[in-house]
Amino acid sequence: MSLDEKTWAELREIADRYPEKRSGLLPMLHLVQSVEGRVTPEGIEACAEVLGISAAEVNGVATFYTMYKRKPVGDYHVGVCTNTLCAVMGGDLIFERLKEHLDVGNDETTADGSITLEHVECNAACDYAPVMMVNWEFMDNQTPESAVQVVDDLRAGREVHSTRGPRLCTWREAERVLAGFPDDRADEGPAAGPASLAGLAIAREQGWTAPKGESK
Repeated sequence: MSLDEKTWAELREIADRYPEKRSGLLPMLHLVQSVEGRVTPEGIEACAEVLGISAAEVNGVATFYTMYKRKPVGDYHVGVCTNTLCAVMGGDLIFERLKEHLDVGNDETTADGSITLEHVECNAACDYAPVMMVNWEFMDNQTPESAVQVVDDLRAGREVHSTRGPRLCTWREAERVLAGFPDDRADEGPAAGPASLAGLAIAREQGWTAPKGESK
């Protein structure tokens, strides 16, 4: 297998975090992607061996969730929400503009290996539609022009900050964080913005409170 001993040790470390080792499979697959750039056959076999389950079981999980990729991902994964609200607000236009600008189709990577473009389902950020995500960090209220600027800056090596989070890292670095190995950027940027808190502000102004449940 191509995985080095450090990766094997970290796979075991992840599994040992859980009372039931197989509960660690999702972060283990993220770790494989951080090392291999995708979920490889070697990575599947390694996860299966550490967890004491079959490769078929691991493969079933890896093919169920869209965050696990079977072909190499670029330095930055750019996901454009094309679900109903984002699409109506301009998500479809953003996606089409990026396809043309980057000369790629859906789930394809630019020739230089820098950007993988994909249309994605709802990112649960409808209050900031249309939304684009870079390595799962939010880029809010996008336009075709601003989206093009983001990918151009990333390809040029310029530092880019997400709208409500940290400066952007590479996809492999982000996958390592999802595997449970922090990068010390958790406190960079606000976690929520005014649009997300608008309902709470109105409730406070009006003195509204949630009904209390009946005690039993």
